[in-house]
Order: sequence, then structure tokens, then C-alpha cells
Amino acid sequence: MKSLIRWSATLGLLGSTIITTWFGQIPKVLALPEADVIKVLQGVPVFTITTEQGGPLIATLEDNQKVTQVFMSQQDANQFLAKLKENQPDIGNRVKVQPVSLGEVYRFAIANNTETESLKFAYIPMQSAVDSAKKVLNDNGQQYQGGVPLFTLRGGPDNSILTIQQDEQEVIPFFFEKAPIQAIAEQMKKDQPDIAQTMQIEVVALENVIGLLQTKDDAMLKQIQLIPSQETMKFIQETIKSQQNQGQ
Repeated sequence: MKSLIRWSATLGLLGSTIITTWFGQIPKVLALPEADVIKVLQGVPVFTITTEQGGPLIATLEDNQKVTQVFMSQQDANQFLAKLKENQPDIGNRVKVQPVSLGEVYRFAIANNTETESLKFAYIPMQSAVDSAKKVLNDNGQQYQGGVPLFTLRGGPDNSILTIQQDEQEVIPFFFEKAPIQAIAEQMKKDQPDIAQTMQIEVVALENVIGLLQTKDDAMLKQIQLIPSQETMKFIQETIKSQQNQGQ
């Protein structure tokens, strides 16, 4: 563990208070090239409700703002669809849950953000992650204010954010669940007790991370790695296995 752990001061602009809005507005001017932002987001499967034509199911709010939902959990998306079929079968029976990478969601958002009309994305977090975030934030004297929680460690020299050496490259991990980062913290108590005393688990909104990628020109941001939940990792493994079986 000693050789793997580093601390990055690069992301000091990321505060631990989650943003107050549910919707991610995609600006036209990006700090990092679009391809680099998509590369950071590409490894995270999310789940949308799509129509028979393959487009997203869109709701129109009172102010005529168009919104589509993006679920972090396949189970949550399935439950939403089940309720939609029960309450609005004329719509529910004509849509389905569709997995897509977060990078593709971002690409779609860029393409559908015009000066005259924009489509906002409501990112729906897992309730278990929200519950964990509330506890962490409460312990730190803060409150959960919405958004998709990501978990990381802050501490060490200069109270910086954790980085990990992976395949001869440093990555800056953000976890969609608390348990993995808690495990790292517990291991560091054994391996690096002096540094461990300075550490605390921190909550950052996914929307804030995406916003940082959009507005800050820093090559270090390319090293951000979003670590999906255990549920989503299982989905990835099953998808890979299914593809391998089809190829045989």
C-alpha cells in the first residue's frame, strides 16, 4: 500500500459540499477537449429509459425545460420503468431500460445543447450512496444537497486528494460507493498510521467532477478514474461474459 498511495493537490478546487442542482447543463466551451472528457466518463455504465426509436424518454417541466433521467443503478431504472408501466401503460409499454456509457450521455448532451433549446440530464443516484453521503457529510458538519455522491480520501501532505499508482500510472479514483474507499482507509491505518490520522473520507458530486472537466485546463484531470458501484461492476462482468459467449 505504501508504494501505491500518493496525494494530489491538483483537485483542490473540488470542495466536499455537493452541488445544489440535480441537472447538468453542458457548456459549449470546454477546458479539456471533448474526447478527453469522454475518455474519463466512458468506463461508467449508466441506465436510461429509451423510446422505440432509440431516443431518451423526455419529460417537459412547467417552464418548458426538457429533462431526461440517467440512473446510476440498473435496479432503480427497472423499478422506475415498472411504475411507469403501472401508472402510464400507454408510455411504459413503449419504452425500455437501455444501458449506455456516461461518456455517450455526455456526447449526446453536447450535441443537444443549442442556443435556442437544451436538454438537461437528471442524474439519479443510488439511495444507498445517498445514505452514506449524508452520514459522511453530517460527520463533517455539512449537509447533503443533492447530486450523485462520489467518495474519495483527503489527507496527507497539504490535505490533498488521494491518488493511486496503477499499471505504472497515477490515477485519481472517485468511488460511487463508500465501502471501497473505507477499505483503503482501514488498510492505510495499518500501513501508514501517521498519514492515516490526517485522512477523512470526502464526498464530491459527480456533477462537480464533470463541471471541473468542462471548465479547468489541467492535464492532471485526465487521470481521474470513476469506479462504478459493485452492482454496476457485476453488470459489466455479465455483459463481457455474454459477449464472449456470443463470440464462440
